[in-house]
Amino acid sequence: MKIQVLKAVTSANDAIAAKNRQIFNRNKIFVINMMSSPGAGKTSLIIQSIKKLKKKLRIAVIEGDVASKIDAERIGKTGIPVVQINVGGSCSLEAHMIGPALDKLPLDKIDVLIIENVGNLICPAEFDLGEHKKVVVASLPEGDDKPSKYPVIFSEADVIIINKLDLESVLDFDIVNFRKRIEGLNPDAEIFELSCTTGDGINEWCNWLIKEARKKRS
Repeated sequence: MKIQVLKAVTSANDAIAAKNRQIFNRNKIFVINMMSSPGAGKTSLIIQSIKKLKKKLRIAVIEGDVASKIDAERIGKTGIPVVQINVGGSCSLEAHMIGPALDKLPLDKIDVLIIENVGNLICPAEFDLGEHKKVVVASLPEGDDKPSKYPVIFSEADVIIINKLDLESVLDFDIVNFRKRIEGLNPDAEIFELSCTTGDGINEWCNWLIKEARKKRS
């Protein structure tokens, strides 16, 4: 019975996600669903990306969180359009939540839409939002065993970012081992190593965003 209920929920979600994707494609907007555990650095990465790309891409953000507008306010200070979604008791964003947020955005003036999902490595993997790429942010303080503990989200990711590289010298994080675990689960995933604190690796990530956005607009 639980499996049938879950299938019904995800099927309904996928239908709405498909409609969201039609809206994105019609407006030639490249959309990413950015996921991570709490504190991995999603918001910091978004802010650094905006600073690097503000003159090259028109970026907007949908900010998902359980409560508060703290991260949306931080992002809003960059001057780009941002819409907050508070999910309350839910553990992730779902497709039906995206439509009302899109109504508040200038879709004809956006090249890249970043959806920052709720900090969670389980629930967000279950729900398609209509995005074109799933991006998972992992950070060194979390340990290099996360792909083994949460295989679904790492298996479904198109891009995996290893953040907080500046802490490598003081933490017991084996990047080689982490990469091997990813390759075993998801050999096609693109991997970026970076630090939002020092800026190392940010350019490579931003170049990927530019490339994907241009594909969508061509």
